[in-house]
Amino acid sequence: MRTLDGRYRLEQRVGLGGMSEVWRAHDIVLDRSVAVKLVSPGQPDETASVERIRGEARSAARLVHPNVASVHDFGTCATGVGRELPYIVMELAEGQTLAAHLRAGPLDWRIAVRVCAEVCAALAAAHAHGIVHRDIKPANVMLTPSGVKVLDFGIATPAGATDTTPDGIVVGTPAYLAPEQLHRAPATPAADIYALGVLLYYCLSGRLPHPADTVGQLLGRQERQAPRPLPEVPGLPAEVADLCLRCLADDPTRRPSSLVAALLLAEAVDARVYVPMHEPLMPRQRPPAVSPWTERAAAEATEAAAVAQWSRPGG
Repeated sequence: MRTLDGRYRLEQRVGLGGMSEVWRAHDIVLDRSVAVKLVSPGQPDETASVERIRGEARSAARLVHPNVASVHDFGTCATGVGRELPYIVMELAEGQTLAAHLRAGPLDWRIAVRVCAEVCAALAAAHAHGIVHRDIKPANVMLTPSGVKVLDFGIATPAGATDTTPDGIVVGTPAYLAPEQLHRAPATPAADIYALGVLLYYCLSGRLPHPADTVGQLLGRQERQAPRPLPEVPGLPAEVADLCLRCLADDPTRRPSSLVAALLLAEAVDARVYVPMHEPLMPRQRPPAVSPWTERAAAEATEAAAVAQWSRPGG
């Protein structure tokens, strides 16, 4: 087992992507389990990799929120061949990804709405700090005993930043990209809200509003037809179905803000979410029984309660 900087002992690789890998590790100094994200060796521009990971760490470290995986540390480690690879030390979010849960089919609508309310609360915190996540999808949503954790700010960017990726490359997961992202428009919080709409649609129906495996497929369909209607979900409040479709609006200005969406979703299932009041709410937007600042529910204190929280009716 390898130890980084004499402090973080890598124990098991738990995730592998195209440019990085995530390890379960042990912080020897503080005697706790953590997650360590390492850049995979062999990246074409190692200097850019260091700056990208440093930027990710700084973005995520600014967010102190119960639905965001906390960042503890940033550093570089020697590879043994004269190179330095960057790493981020993060809170270890124990649980299963939303993607794993959705393999069994759509969620009960109450669970789906609650999960998306907490995801949206995390987005509201990011947007309050001027950060756009740009990659909201089931694989980046972890269901833990203490609630939802939004992961991976690896391609997050300041709101309004121009897309500087090379021509022919689109950042993000195709099916969750807003129309303006396909045309290289500057990143805005509205793009995250579109991805939230896709996420909510998928959780409720078990399918995507715009099925696509590639950006080319999605671009062609996006220009020709609107999202498929949301299937009927017994018991689903009409305001939730309406919110889902508004999140999927082609025009970014027609989509609700993350703050409004989080409060409306929380009200629909009588849940408690923690959202920053970084913008005023008009009287018609304010849910009648939700306070702008609400405390996290304390009742889910045991593992059994946590399991029940994410279970579908009947098992």
